[in-house]
Amino acid sequence: MIELTESALSAVRTAMARAATPAEGLRIMVQSGGCAGLKYVMGLERERRDGDVVVDQDGVKLYIDPTSQNLAAGMVVDFVTGLDSSGFVFDNPNAKSRCSCGKSFC
Repeated sequence: MIELTESALSAVRTAMARAATPAEGLRIMVQSGGCAGLKYVMGLERERRDGDVVVDQDGVKLYIDPTSQNLAAGMVVDFVTGLDSSGFVFDNPNAKSRCSCGKSFC
């Protein structure tokens, strides 16, 4: 369904360890918005919600809601560090086009 690279897994584990409240994993959603029509939303998650698909990848649980499942199928999420910025990068085979920031697609 969705795959996290080793770098992304490391970033999520670090965020979970530093979180003020305990988290079981990472929620990845696709919502309306952004410059291209759809945007990625991510956040630490404590528990499964109705309809979620839960994928365990090397001890990190990924929670994907029913609306996002088809839109994110086959996506690879990486975490990159650069001189100007650092953050998650999405390689989504379902995206027909994306904006220049890489966080929005259609």
